Amino acid sequence: MADGATAPAAIEPDWLSSRRDRAAVLTGELRLPTAKQKGWEFTDLSELDLDGFAPEPATVSGLEATGGEADGPVVLPLAEAATSLPEVVRDRLGSVVPTEDPFVARNEARWRDGVLVYVPAGARLEEPVQVTVAGGDGDEVAWRTLIVLEEGAEAEVWERYESEGEGLFNGVVEIVVGQAATLRYVCQQELSDRSWVFATQRAEVERDATLEWVSLGFGSARGKVRMETKLAGRGSSAKVTGAYAGDGTQHLDYDTTQEHAGEDTVSDLAFRGVLGDRATAVWRGMIRVDRGAQRTDAFQENRNLLLSPRAHADAIPGLEIEADDVRCTHAAAIAQVDPEQLYYLRAHGVDEAAGKRLVVDGFLGELVERAAEGPIRDALRAELERRLAELLDAES
Repeated sequence: MADGATAPAAIEPDWLSSRRDRAAVLTGELRLPTAKQKGWEFTDLSELDLDGFAPEPATVSGLEATGGEADGPVVLPLAEAATSLPEVVRDRLGSVVPTEDPFVARNEARWRDGVLVYVPAGARLEEPVQVTVAGGDGDEVAWRTLIVLEEGAEAEVWERYESEGEGLFNGVVEIVVGQAATLRYVCQQELSDRSWVFATQRAEVERDATLEWVSLGFGSARGKVRMETKLAGRGSSAKVTGAYAGDGTQHLDYDTTQEHAGEDTVSDLAFRGVLGDRATAVWRGMIRVDRGAQRTDAFQENRNLLLSPRAHADAIPGLEIEADDVRCTHAAAIAQVDPEQLYYLRAHGVDEAAGKRLVVDGFLGELVERAAEGPIRDALRAELERRLAELLDAES
């Protein structure tokens, strides 16, 4: 095995070992991005020492293996699935997220832990898959997720990332939503505020398929999360809802792409951030409409609320349109808590701390309402309330 690859814990298929070897070579050849590269202007990697972390298995909870045969839904550790369901993993792994990237290549060479969620045509996962991935102090965790829904399938998948102390989390998520399939995917990042996070997440949505994607970013010190949705088939749709909240000296960086490749596709993306103390954030969004993707309907927005005069946010929406029959709009805003709103509330007997809480609740409440009624909306509301309480306590 080439230098840089992590020896697998068990014998694995030759095709997977070959992929690791190629990725390890790429890892040695690809340089980390600098601030001169587009998309990395706001996130400084000069203090990132990749060799300063020890590759270690993650602590994985909630991953209860089900199925194992291709005639029903399957939830398996990815390494196990590579052997038991090679026809699924071999064909799909690496088909959505290209390897020619320093973080993706490193993940492919080193991942030990991951999950496969596979739902064959017409099948449905009766209960949500809920997986928690945790790393320890000084650990490098390479996590890999592969979700494949065939035609008409339905599933709900929740992932949560946690860690302690200083660490490095490098995750790759690949999602395939087949024709007329429906996926609800929730990813929550609760890493230590002394850790680095790099996540590359991409979904491909086929004809008449639907994706609801919720992303929460509360932890980490620095890094970047890249989220891409490709509406590949005619009539496909995606709703992407994101929230991030930081305090102290956290720096949160989100890069989102909505690519419209098929005709009559719809995407709706909304991200909101709340920042306290000296926290900073950057969101860069791109709506890309490919040639021939007529009757595209795409929207994106990013709004930030600053709880402290020392907090800072950058919002950078973008459009690249190569079709002529489209409706594409975007919005971005950055503001402090409105003093007039606080004055109104105080004039009606609400103290300043409670008033600030009400203002921020309203700001985030609009985001919660985007989620469909049910467990996802309830969990989104609860997690935002919990994190908001932490930020407001730190500001008081």
